[in-house]
Amino acid sequence: MLYVDNSGITDARLNLALEEHVLRNRLAYDDLLLFYVNAPAIIIGRNQNTIEEINADVVDARGIRVVRRVSGGGAVYHDLGNLNFSFMTRDVNARFNRYDLFNRPVVEVLRELGVPAEIGGRNDILADGRKISGNAQFATAGRMFSHGTLLLDSNLDDVTEALRPKPGKVESKGVKSIRSRVANISEFLREPITVEELRDRILERIFGTREPVHVPSLAIGDADWRAAHELLERRYGNWSWNYGENPPSNVQRVQRFPAGEIDARLDVHGGRITSVRFFGDFMGRAEVSGLESLLRGLVYDRDSLAAALGNVDVSEYFGVIGSDDVLALLSP
Repeated sequence: MLYVDNSGITDARLNLALEEHVLRNRLAYDDLLLFYVNAPAIIIGRNQNTIEEINADVVDARGIRVVRRVSGGGAVYHDLGNLNFSFMTRDVNARFNRYDLFNRPVVEVLRELGVPAEIGGRNDILADGRKISGNAQFATAGRMFSHGTLLLDSNLDDVTEALRPKPGKVESKGVKSIRSRVANISEFLREPITVEELRDRILERIFGTREPVHVPSLAIGDADWRAAHELLERRYGNWSWNYGENPPSNVQRVQRFPAGEIDARLDVHGGRITSVRFFGDFMGRAEVSGLESLLRGLVYDRDSLAAALGNVDVSEYFGVIGSDDVLALLSP
């Protein structure tokens, strides 16, 4: 494994651009590990409807940046008290959806620090049942990354006020329920540490040293930074990517499954599906736009939907879920 140094950049747009660039262009034979810390930002999951996930007034008033990532899952809050890690590998088939494989060294370090950390939920690290880390994955062209947050000493008031909970996503109403489900790692530490110290401890666990000169690293040169900035302009700094248009729809079907929430928006005219979009915090390997294209133009009845879904592995799009469940969700 090689370490990727992001040069202390705290712009969420540039860090996500660097992460994607390295995954697509610099991952040859060695696995890679990237850390980054972002200034206040909400990072939206690939398939989420941004305007339904954030409190725009709070975001605008506090200068919180909103950026969409390429991985699935739910919206998360980043600030200077949050450490982000990204493990990159070419071994997709054996590792996709295996968060335990990537998070093991992180959990081990947290336990050494006195934090009762454990893998929990779909993709979280928990301490005493409260979320201290959320994770997501992305795969493309035989490569993948598994990235996650570590809430060391984040502003949890911003977390709860800037993120707008959707009905069904939390057990009770309002921000109080989110605040009770998340925790800072600092609450469990015997002695306080900084984000940099937490990063260095994870480096030491993986590489046997925290001294930069002795950590095997991937050199990030000027060409890499130019490519990352170009990707920022094309994607991560682009309003249409981060917010997107809210598609017209006259049919909406929403259901939460163990694999995540699926929010289907269909526009039906003359008995046919003229447009369809899937939103949610589900985490599949394939771009959901492929399934949307398959359904577009179909007669909107159960038989047509069943025929179209019959030969489709919907778990590729949504995670662990069956075709019958998706059919029941979409059927009129």
